[in-house]
Amino acid sequence: LSALAGALALALAVSLPALALENGLALTPPMGWLAWERFRCNVDCRADPRNCISETLFFEMADRLAEDGWRELGYEYINIDDCWSAKQRDAAGRLVPDPERFPRGIKALADYVHSRGLKLGIYGDLGILTCGGYPGTTLDLVEQDAQTFAEWGVDMLKLDGCYSSEKEQAEGYPEMARALNATGRPIVYSCSWPAYQGGLPPKVNYTILAEVCNLWRNYDDIQDSWDSVLSILDWFSTNQDVLQPAAGPGHWNDPDMLIIGNFGLSYEQARSQMALWTVMAAPLLMSTDLRTISPSAKEILQNRLMIRINQDPLGIQGRRIVKEKSHIEVFLRPLSQAASALVFFSRRTDMPFVYTTSLAKLHFPEDAVYEVQDVYSGKIISGLRTGDSFSVVINPSGVVMWYLYPTALPVQPWHIVRQQAPGEGFHPVLL
Repeated sequence: LSALAGALALALAVSLPALALENGLALTPPMGWLAWERFRCNVDCRADPRNCISETLFFEMADRLAEDGWRELGYEYINIDDCWSAKQRDAAGRLVPDPERFPRGIKALADYVHSRGLKLGIYGDLGILTCGGYPGTTLDLVEQDAQTFAEWGVDMLKLDGCYSSEKEQAEGYPEMARALNATGRPIVYSCSWPAYQGGLPPKVNYTILAEVCNLWRNYDDIQDSWDSVLSILDWFSTNQDVLQPAAGPGHWNDPDMLIIGNFGLSYEQARSQMALWTVMAAPLLMSTDLRTISPSAKEILQNRLMIRINQDPLGIQGRRIVKEKSHIEVFLRPLSQAASALVFFSRRTDMPFVYTTSLAKLHFPEDAVYEVQDVYSGKIISGLRTGDSFSVVINPSGVVMWYLYPTALPVQPWHIVRQQAPGEGFHPVLL
């Protein structure tokens, strides 16, 4: 009998997360700004007051989001990452911000962010210490920390996993979901859980994960380089059969931050990251200095059609559907109202490449007719039939991205088929 009771308790524990995250949040991928990639753990405010992790940085970024056209496009979260807290908890065991760098406290920062029509995110770590060596959240402190964040007016929590065991993570990540819900405050929950377990089954159960977290980091941290972007893209594409079905409204794969506007990407590569993250239904969390961002980087990040595609309400993650010997890859994301996004991506390093194909070769339905808009140039092609051959010129490490919507559809709209079987007909093919 005790064995049966134990099995029942385990079954209940496994099914509990379904109760944990009915929070109705992140129905489209979250958009905003995150400190980490650009500003890291710079805490030397005496030597570098403009760029250190302090309330000043977040006040100034909130002003930029509110005043420079970002907020209206959906970039609404301003997210603190590691290294914000004091090195010790207070006498009551509560987390406290570093008193020199955040003299007014997190509540005052949250109030200011809210007054600008924005939302505040914060960072915690399920472990003895954060990755940067600041106080972590051990299992006995999960409820207290969730309550602290809610009292401060936090709107998103990114919970990292340094200095914790597999067992502690399996217990702690669902426990934090329940604790956040219990506060009564809507807090988007971003987990690093799968990244610490290698990101793949059998260690990662994406069914449970989608019931516990709103978004999750699956893979390595992004660095400010094209190699880093490609390594993330490769991992997501290679494992798309597992990852793609896990994403949807309220629960997203997170390939990490947008590094557009920093130092490591060319103009073409910046356009590529934006297009590829959009087609992957990724959260759009910029990590760059919005006070000094270049007009060209800003134009990429503020592309209205791109954002509309990223925020499509169906929430279907796209897939790589073609991988050519010529080092051209094609990605497809089904969108609402039978529309689609296509990304033609070049891994070539020589010269612009003329890529010729047809929608028929890309598994679009026969006898359909589409209007096409180039997402970056705005150019429109009318009356493109499935069987028509067409060519796109793709720059080295660049993309051409299309938004396609049908003007005439066959009897069976392909979209219904796609939604029922997102894996069907999507496997990469070598032409």
